[in-house]
Amino acid sequence: MDAPDLKAPQHYINRELSFLEFNQRVLDQALDTRVPLLERLKFLCISCSNLDEFFEIRVSGLKQLQELGGGQLAADGMSIPQQLTAIHERATRLVDDQYRCLNEQLLPALAAEGVPLLSPGDWSPAAREWLEGYFEREVEPVLSPLGLDPARPFPRIQNKSLNFIVRLEGKDAFDRDSELAIVQAPRSLPRVVPLPGAGASRGCVLLSAIVQAFVDKLFSGIKVIGCYQFRITRNSDLFVDEEEIDDLRRALEGELQHRRYGVAVRLETSNDCPEDLVKFLQAQFASASLDLYSVAGPVNLNRLSALYDLVQRPDLKYPIFTPGIPRRLVGAPDMFGVIRHKDVLLETPYQSFTPVIDFLRQAAADPQVLAIKMTLYRAGHGSPLVDALVAAANAGKDVTVIVELRARFDEEANIELSNRLQEAGAHVMYGVVGYKTHAKLALVVRREGNAIRRYCHLGTGNYHPRTARQYTDYGLFTCEDEIGQDVHELFLQLTSLTQTPKLKRLIQSPFSMHEMVLSKLAREIEHAHAGRPARVIAKMNALVEAQAIEALYRASRAGVKVDLIVRGVCALRPGIPGVSENIHVRSIVGRFLEHSRVFYFENGGEPELYCASADWMERNFFRRVEVAFPVRTPRHRERILRDLDLCLSDNCQSWKLLPDGAYERIQRGAAPAVNVQDELLATYAAGPTAPV
Repeated sequence: MDAPDLKAPQHYINRELSFLEFNQRVLDQALDTRVPLLERLKFLCISCSNLDEFFEIRVSGLKQLQELGGGQLAADGMSIPQQLTAIHERATRLVDDQYRCLNEQLLPALAAEGVPLLSPGDWSPAAREWLEGYFEREVEPVLSPLGLDPARPFPRIQNKSLNFIVRLEGKDAFDRDSELAIVQAPRSLPRVVPLPGAGASRGCVLLSAIVQAFVDKLFSGIKVIGCYQFRITRNSDLFVDEEEIDDLRRALEGELQHRRYGVAVRLETSNDCPEDLVKFLQAQFASASLDLYSVAGPVNLNRLSALYDLVQRPDLKYPIFTPGIPRRLVGAPDMFGVIRHKDVLLETPYQSFTPVIDFLRQAAADPQVLAIKMTLYRAGHGSPLVDALVAAANAGKDVTVIVELRARFDEEANIELSNRLQEAGAHVMYGVVGYKTHAKLALVVRREGNAIRRYCHLGTGNYHPRTARQYTDYGLFTCEDEIGQDVHELFLQLTSLTQTPKLKRLIQSPFSMHEMVLSKLAREIEHAHAGRPARVIAKMNALVEAQAIEALYRASRAGVKVDLIVRGVCALRPGIPGVSENIHVRSIVGRFLEHSRVFYFENGGEPELYCASADWMERNFFRRVEVAFPVRTPRHRERILRDLDLCLSDNCQSWKLLPDGAYERIQRGAAPAVNVQDELLATYAAGPTAPV
């Protein structure tokens, strides 16, 4: 039989549709009654936030390519118009599911728990009186209703802002007919307002409901016929021609001002908005391809996330846990001594991120430390890591920080921290033109006697204390000479003008990681052909790069067992006879965001395991600076492999990818429950732990 064409479009899943399937899995957490109620609400909000970003970046990019008349066919063979049509159809079903989840499940369940979200029809006379006073005191003074006529054109609408179109009847003070007005809700106003009482036990009200109930107070002497919500989503991708600018930071600061008013790509309206007003709104944004979504509720469900903090009900949230700390680090006054003795492996959020902060704080205060070098992709506002770097610079140490200013939606925070570091005297660099620096590296150079020793931290996740409580990631502390030398060479490459370094232990994109993945897969094929043990386990956030997928197909055809744990987008089709029947793909969606990247190769009985900052995507292989590092300590490698086995055994929060691109939730049946995240919490959290 002829070998199949492994590049054939029917063997690939469309990337954009795969993302929408992932977002459906997030929404399904909101539908799962085993999940605490307020956590279900949070999952609903996350699904909405994910969809916002999808339109802001992915859909807007496709539309831009379409307008320019460019763009290649996707790996699955779909043209851009076909993709946009399919996206709209699938996203419409997803949006309908979101509002059904809210209206039919979450709102009734919240009301039953005594924390209702009240609509105007539910307001008591006392509540209405208080809300009217609240509107007059807090809301009306900051609203500026904008009448529409030839002298007052349609206003600029900010990206994702809450707006109302109001139909009016009557004449104003200048005897002009009043027909339409726009009311924009400032971002400064809270979107969820608790009624007075004990916390949220008296109920909460949406700002949109308050404005609609009392909007007539904005139009004295004019009759309000109707008031309807709408929201616009705009292209939010920043474009800076790095080869044509002298200062990337200043250029990005300018671009950020334009993000609020990019090209409109989506219009959301409340489903009670009359058709003529919907068409009027569509016309104002001058986009023939504007996606329209009519919704059965508030136009921005993501703002409901404020309820999570307003409602102080621990019984409706996940149990609080205390991240563990490796036993050798508990109370250790000298982290460098601990690392000299043996490498330390951290697994957040089950184990605390605090040792990473302590590592930098001790380095800042240690007179033997000469230099600190670090990459920062996302760090957040008020970061204690930045505090430590500032303290080190103020103490006279040589501090070099590679700040990735183009980390999407963190640009402003990263500009702020880069300014602070520069003011303290740190050397701040912005990486390499044309390549985002996504590697997670920290290097401390310390004088010990007559020698210099390098201490390193390498990770799969960002140096961000808040997300370290929410994302699963690995981090390795080591002072192994060859890794320290490799990290040193990488920083030289990022800060000066050098050739591609010859690395002994680390694998780097954009130079060697893609080649490494393909060569390791080819080696597994050779082992399979020779009858030796051959297996691949790869855990990542996304799998879309065509050559890597083709190599996985070849491995499957050779008899290599391939287990893929891909949280989000996956363009590979498993289970195709003659192509991928030895490949199994699962997605885990649970309390924590599965974020670690781990690549395991059986290698004929001499296994190799790498942790990395990179997914298997074109951008990670070719357009970013990424690092994969080997885990060579046997106990650490066995520990990570046990974690992978737990992921593959999970029957509580796992989904199986089917050949047609759909996902099927794995059912435990009569088998004992295996929840990988709960198992790891029980193993590592709640105090000092043995694993190091």
